Amino acid sequence: MSDVSMNRPGEVRRDDLVAWLNDYLQVNTFKDVSLNGLQIEGTDIIRRVAASVDTSVKTLQHAADSGADILLVHHGLFWGRPLPITGPHYQRVRTAIQADLNLYASHLPLDAHPEVGNNAMMARALSLTGTMPFGEYAGKQIGVAGELPFELSLQDFADRIQKLTGEICLVHSGGGPTVRRVGICSGEGSDRVAEAAALGLDTLLTGEPAHKHFNDAFEYGINVVFAGHYETEVFGVRALAAKLEDHFGLPWQFLHHPTGL
Repeated sequence: MSDVSMNRPGEVRRDDLVAWLNDYLQVNTFKDVSLNGLQIEGTDIIRRVAASVDTSVKTLQHAADSGADILLVHHGLFWGRPLPITGPHYQRVRTAIQADLNLYASHLPLDAHPEVGNNAMMARALSLTGTMPFGEYAGKQIGVAGELPFELSLQDFADRIQKLTGEICLVHSGGGPTVRRVGICSGEGSDRVAEAAALGLDTLLTGEPAHKHFNDAFEYGINVVFAGHYETEVFGVRALAAKLEDHFGLPWQFLHHPTGL
C-alpha cells in the first residue's frame, strides 16, 4: 500500500482509499454473495464522495451529477454469478464508466461493522446497553442484540422505530405487550426469529418480511418489527461516508432513493 500521508489535503488517491476501506471493513473476512470492494474503477483521485443504499442508473447518474468521484453502496452490481453486460446491467456500468465514477460496495461487512455498521448504528440510536453480537450468517454475527434503557410498550417501540427510519412499521406481535431485550438484523432478517428466542430476546427488529417465516414470530413467542429493507440500511453508508470525511477530509452527500420495501 502506498503512503496515505502523501495525499494532498482534501483528496486521496483511489487505490489508497480502496485499500483503507478494505482494511477498515475487513471485507476479505466475509463469505458473501456480494462482490465487496471496488466494483467499477473510475478516476484516480477522490475529492468528493456520494453514498447510496442501492446501485441503479438513477443513483449512479445522481452521484455523477453531484460531482462525486466515488459512490459507496450497500447493494452493488455483482452478486455471485457472471452477468452479461447487456440491458439494464449495461446501462448501469455504462453510466459509471462515462462519468469516470468509482463504485465501491460493502454488503455484509457494512451490516456487521461494530462502528459504522447498519445494526450498530441502530443499536446506538436506540441506546441499547449490554450489546452483543447477534444474527449468524455464513459463520459471522452480523447483527446486534441488547437491552433498551427502559421497557416500552410494543406500540411505543414501533412508533420510535418509525421516527428513526421514517418507515411505517409492520408489526407481528407474537410475544408479549412490552419490549426490553431487542435483536437487530437489518435488511432481510426475518429468519433470525429462532435465534432471537434462543437468546431470550422479546423482540426482533429487521427490514422486510418473508412469507415462509410468517408463523415463526407467533410460534416462538417473539415480537417482530419490520421497518423496511431500505430504511434499515441507510445508516451504514451514511456513517461510512462521514468516517471518510473525518479521516480524509472528503465532503460527502447521501443520495436518498427509497424503494418502499
